[in-house]
Amino acid sequence: MANTSIKLDDKFNLLRFNVLLNGTQALVRLMLGQKQRDEKLGLNTAGFVTGYRGSPLGAVDFQMRRASKELADSNIQFKEAINEDLAATALWGSQQAELRGEGLYDGVFGLWYGKGPGVDRSGDAMRHANMAGSSINGGVLMAMGDDHTGESSTVLHQSDLAMIDAGMPILSPAGVQEILDYGYYGFALSRYSGLWVGLKTMKDTIEVTSVVDGDPLRMKFKVPKNRSGTDHLNIRLVDTPADQEKRLFNDKKLAAEEFARANKIDKIVLPNLKSKIGLVAAGKNWLDLIHALSLLGISGNEAKALGITSYKIVQTWPIDRKSLLEWADQLDLIIVIEEKRKIVETQIKDALFSISSKTRVYGGNKNDDKLFFDHGVLDPLDIAAALGQIFKEEGCSNNSLEQSVKKIRQVQSADNAPDLAERLPYFCAGCPHNSSTVVPDGSRAYAGIGCHYMAQWMDRETLGFTHMGGEGANWIGESLFSKREHVFQNIGDGTYNHSGIQAIRAAVAANTDITYKILFNDAVAMTGGQGNDGQLSALRVVNELLAIGIKNTVLVYDDKEDLSLTSFPPVIEKVDRSKLNDIQVKLSKIKGVTAIVYVQTCAAEKRRRRKRGLFPDPDKRLFINTDICEGCGDCGVQSNCVAVTPVETELGRKREIDQSNCNKDFSCLNGFCPSFVSLEGGVVRKSEKKDFKLPTLVKPKLPTIDGTHNVIVTGVGGSGVVTIGALIAQAAQIDGLGAGMMEMAGLAQKGGAVHIHCRLSKSPDDISAIRVTMGECDALIGGDLVVSSGSKCMNLTANGRTKAVVNSDQIVTGEFTRNTDFEIPNDQLIVSMEAKLKDGLSLLNSSKLATKLMGDSIYSNILILGASWQKGLLPLSHEAILHAIKLNGAFVEQNLRAFEIGRWAALFPDDANKIIINSVVQMNPSLSDRINFRSKHLEAFQGKSLSKKFIDMIDSFENPEIKEAVAVNYHKVLAYKDEYEIARLHLGTYKKVADKFENVRKIKFHLAPPIFSKENKDGRAKKIEFGSYIIYIFRLLAWLKWLRGTKFDLFSYFKDRQLERKLIEDYQDDLKFIKTIDFDKRKETILELLNIPSSIKGFGVVKRKNIQVASVHRKNLLIKLKASDEAVNHAAE
Repeated sequence: MANTSIKLDDKFNLLRFNVLLNGTQALVRLMLGQKQRDEKLGLNTAGFVTGYRGSPLGAVDFQMRRASKELADSNIQFKEAINEDLAATALWGSQQAELRGEGLYDGVFGLWYGKGPGVDRSGDAMRHANMAGSSINGGVLMAMGDDHTGESSTVLHQSDLAMIDAGMPILSPAGVQEILDYGYYGFALSRYSGLWVGLKTMKDTIEVTSVVDGDPLRMKFKVPKNRSGTDHLNIRLVDTPADQEKRLFNDKKLAAEEFARANKIDKIVLPNLKSKIGLVAAGKNWLDLIHALSLLGISGNEAKALGITSYKIVQTWPIDRKSLLEWADQLDLIIVIEEKRKIVETQIKDALFSISSKTRVYGGNKNDDKLFFDHGVLDPLDIAAALGQIFKEEGCSNNSLEQSVKKIRQVQSADNAPDLAERLPYFCAGCPHNSSTVVPDGSRAYAGIGCHYMAQWMDRETLGFTHMGGEGANWIGESLFSKREHVFQNIGDGTYNHSGIQAIRAAVAANTDITYKILFNDAVAMTGGQGNDGQLSALRVVNELLAIGIKNTVLVYDDKEDLSLTSFPPVIEKVDRSKLNDIQVKLSKIKGVTAIVYVQTCAAEKRRRRKRGLFPDPDKRLFINTDICEGCGDCGVQSNCVAVTPVETELGRKREIDQSNCNKDFSCLNGFCPSFVSLEGGVVRKSEKKDFKLPTLVKPKLPTIDGTHNVIVTGVGGSGVVTIGALIAQAAQIDGLGAGMMEMAGLAQKGGAVHIHCRLSKSPDDISAIRVTMGECDALIGGDLVVSSGSKCMNLTANGRTKAVVNSDQIVTGEFTRNTDFEIPNDQLIVSMEAKLKDGLSLLNSSKLATKLMGDSIYSNILILGASWQKGLLPLSHEAILHAIKLNGAFVEQNLRAFEIGRWAALFPDDANKIIINSVVQMNPSLSDRINFRSKHLEAFQGKSLSKKFIDMIDSFENPEIKEAVAVNYHKVLAYKDEYEIARLHLGTYKKVADKFENVRKIKFHLAPPIFSKENKDGRAKKIEFGSYIIYIFRLLAWLKWLRGTKFDLFSYFKDRQLERKLIEDYQDDLKFIKTIDFDKRKETILELLNIPSSIKGFGVVKRKNIQVASVHRKNLLIKLKASDEAVNHAAE
């Protein structure tokens, strides 16, 4: 029975115990719960949270701000820090609050948060603060976010050793429940031992959502009666470094061990009576071990029969040696499952050595062989395979276990095919990085941290990076020994504020020739769009740069934003972003440090703020007349924007603007093409079929849960994929089930591949590791075909077990902005999935169906969820899912309808396909149709005589392959888009606009007529904006098409028109030539020659470059054909 009394704010309501939390929200609840625990003890304490965001702890500040009322009511202060080491220093201060008798409270319990590199940079502060210690009624937890796989970091990092070096105990929770439980333990330990305590978090333990017992009082802790050493281990007002060090290692460390033993923090999970082999793991690796044992089929009884015991360590340093030795007594072998460098293993070996134990220990090594490597991460399958082999060698195996190992080996070797396509993270549509990261020809740049990092795979002459805050300092050293005189360095405002200004100061001090490009986008975009800490402004950045001696500082701005230029110092140059290239060229020639402050708001933030009415929203939209568009892709090259998408037409692939994705950057208008028009007042017509009524839908038979029901959700970052996973987990809680969900963050959210792992169970206790491994997927809910068909996803599936519902739409990747001919191999991807999943795969073009029935493709994911539920992929009640959608609170009615439409599409796929097919432009299938279409087009272009010339040429060939090639390519060279043709085609623009938009007040045309527009140095003529009056000129020019090619054709004297006439002549010569060649013998080369015009696209300078490339290609092919023909003739003689 669904519990519809559940609310979203339950997560921070301490009166509600059965709650659904992610790991970051658990940190908030931990602070609230600690306050309640203190009140039960009669303590009047306060809390303090500070740190710096970074994956996997990128959303701590978001969650703390969302719980601001609850935190304030509990006297808990939250302050974002400028950087991590200053945050640690602030927490150090909080522990001193009551030392001088000036404290408002009995103590302050504090939480620091930061990712691994932040731990590294905070080493000095950590050492000082931990040497000083914690308050007796305060305590400090340091939540360190480690990225063992480097999925969202520039390095793979493990912070344990940094904590150990500072003398801080480390707790390694294995999930959301343990973040709460052992977070409370950490505060108690910190107070007792006087030490700061590290809380290790990772993707698998913090970026997960689980149903937990949120009772703050569920954990009880004992205080050892006889503490080792001095009675006073906490922070002191007067202390010396020597005394601090002595107390740390003689007393505090021992106190930490004693506290762990008194509270039995480490657990014997599988009993060790008469056991021979012991298994040890902690945190994420404990989850991996439990998962591995389940893959081997080893339960409690099976382990007992095989002589296997397990020991779960929570406090990974210093470990409770006494309890460990008691457990290890009589064991022959201990296997430590631990990834990265070995922390637990070395302590176990040291403890066993101290008592001269003969127990062997396997971990990083197994005798002389490597077992668990120090690099990468461990996977449950690999662990299971390794353990199975060891059990066999040690005589602790049986036939069932050996069969499990055999099956695992088969799964490991079955899936190693390369991906047919991939979805790399990319700049958002309209992202300022698209423009700001461009450098002049011949220059090069270094990337920065965060979104700047992605410029390295975007053909921007940008390669290389440093740690956060070191931007450009590497060039100080490199420049002394390099032939290159100057480089550009990208840096974001968040990095500048964090620590980057120090690197800039260092470059100034060294008088290095470098130009810093500081993008002020008013957001820390990579971690979710947080604002800059300390109210950093572009004006302040400019003033600081001037203050440190950078006289040549230039402000580059976007004129669409509300920026007061008069507020900036008059001594700096201020230019529109269209002049960026000129400014960069100028600054690159100036000795010393120069700077560009590029002000343009983050595109994602623009969208959010515009929805709230907090940001200017230009009354302007761009539209591409596809009849004029040549498909050259220059608009995509100039803008690097993923909102410029492909559209297939009978005359080839063209471009259109995805209006729902467009963030009104308008850089695509810089593409040298006359097909663009801008609209005022235009509102996109919604194609929603309001008259579409859903029939009564039969509810499906839901699957039963056997252990865990494993779900994978895939999609494109930023499209709401994580929301689908959250809805599933929320519905499970509403149904009284256990749920665990692991989500992706960081780079993946920027248009990259997103994979959500979700496990559902009858009880929360049935879920250990949330990450799904090879062959375990029961349900695949695919929001994107590229991601779903990738090896990272398909390796998790199994034929006969996995059922999948996947969106079959071609969702464009960032590759399309650079490669104009790039195509997603949809058919191949589908075939590869069908080969693996067979009848278990269902395809639905949910993007097209959502657009047709809901008016927006944004609902495609919820449609897929509805279809998946109807197909019986999820063991969740209808009532629970609907209530979860309502709790989510966003576009509730629309999402509820989209879910039901998805159900309908699963029940009536033929009816759904009819709607989808009707929404897709159908290509003319037959050759005769294609020829007829082009013949009519040429008649409209010039007249019947040209159309007849076209037909006659095609009819002069008999071979159908030649006919098709000639039809497509001869038409292309004949129907060149001169001024007459563009005018004629633009006469149809008004109708095309009316089909797409409503309430359009004005249409403006953006053209570069050769008569008025002079070309720049790069060969590009400047576009001029024309109002609606231009339509009269269009009508005149369209009527004057009969002048085309005559001596009265003024336009024919321009070089572009002459080149186009030459193309016609060349192609006609080629057609005459191939008639003399044996087609069957030279088929491939002849068709390649005939299809050359299809590669000549664009206008002006773009077309000229393509003609140059095509001319070389044509010349080489003709030489090849003529040489072959001469050889044949010579042989015949």
